[in-house]
Amino acid sequence: MRIWLQNPAAILAEGAEGGLVIADGVIAECVAAGRKPAAPVDRVIDAGNHVVLPGLINTHHHFYQTLTRAHPAAINRALFDWLGALYPIWQRLTPEAVALSSELAMAELLLSGVTCAADHHYVFPAGLEHAIDIQVEAARKLGLRVVLTRGSMSLSRDQGGLPPREVVQDHDTILADSERLIARHHDRAPGAMVQIALAPCSPFSVTPELMRDTAALAAAHDCRLHTHLAETHDETDFCLASFGRRPLDHLEELGWMGPQTWLAHGIHFDPGEIARLGAAGVGVAHCPTSNMTLGSGQCRTLDLEAAGSPVGLAVDGSASNDASNMMEEVRHALLLGRLTYGADRVTHLDALRWATQGSAACLGRHDIGRIAVGAQADLALFRLDRDLRFSGGHDPLATLVLCGASRADRVMVGGRWLVIDGELVTTDTAALRARHHALARQVFA
Repeated sequence: MRIWLQNPAAILAEGAEGGLVIADGVIAECVAAGRKPAAPVDRVIDAGNHVVLPGLINTHHHFYQTLTRAHPAAINRALFDWLGALYPIWQRLTPEAVALSSELAMAELLLSGVTCAADHHYVFPAGLEHAIDIQVEAARKLGLRVVLTRGSMSLSRDQGGLPPREVVQDHDTILADSERLIARHHDRAPGAMVQIALAPCSPFSVTPELMRDTAALAAAHDCRLHTHLAETHDETDFCLASFGRRPLDHLEELGWMGPQTWLAHGIHFDPGEIARLGAAGVGVAHCPTSNMTLGSGQCRTLDLEAAGSPVGLAVDGSASNDASNMMEEVRHALLLGRLTYGADRVTHLDALRWATQGSAACLGRHDIGRIAVGAQADLALFRLDRDLRFSGGHDPLATLVLCGASRADRVMVGGRWLVIDGELVTTDTAALRARHHALARQVFA
């Protein structure tokens, strides 16, 4: 079936003011203003009340953390203290907890306009060896496109790291499971719904040997690499004390400096390091809300882009953001960017670019994050005519960001509607919320 999304109120694409034709899960035609599709269509959907965006792409999350939002043990703490308070709670994770938290986080993302999400799961207490497989099933149930990273921690507190022994795994177990997951789930084809990346948690929670061997495994199997880096000054101090070098030098020494890598946060880089990241094509997942919540600092987004690094956007884990809403993240990225660089240097279009094209580049995807012929039909449609906050708005795209849009009216992934009239079509959100909240109170209080 050929579907024409006709005459949107606004669209984040040039030459598509007359709308889009979608067929076989991809964008078949961009229709210019005042024109009709070149070939007959089977269905016309009037998009006159909708602002049409490429589906938003979340480049860094921790789905399981939705169970510990605003937790009394962790609020009002900086990163290392925050982690120290939550690790003992997260070691209570079970297969049911991973399933419910993943489904709820993905549902929340979809409702905010996300069509592809990367998750970083690195907590593997006993009994949770198949956490990533559970997440794959949750993603397939909802219909969300995902990049699931096989996270890892191998350096426990008694070995000089930060996490307790109960949530770490040994080197060989981690690599064997990483290889198993790649063989079972990693799809390298255009339009892939599930991809696997490898993601040691951070320099303070894994050994250098695991970092090096993970990079070699990713290269051998053509998958991407991900980790937290340069999030806080405490991390820099840890790397200097433990390894005798700064975090980026540590990363480069272990074979991670290349276009297959994207980093979460990337705040505390000096100008020389930013130039090196750009030259290597390393991407950065910018997490503005999390960075502000934990007081971690301000990512140098414009400098990284100018140097050649892809910059994407991410909500980060709910326990350091307390929401999984990418449209809110777009607004926060704009506001924090203006605080960092000035009101005349960062625009709403910059923030939307980070959430779409920039995020796709971080994930190594050329088939999503843009509205163009041949791209996947991943779209987020927002209405501006039903909420007081948008009344009086003039530029529709700027209104969407500046006036605080937070919920999509329609969301399409691969040509399939997953959100219609602001509601998910693939899951009962009320029942999901009730089960998730009950588990959070019973097990993680």
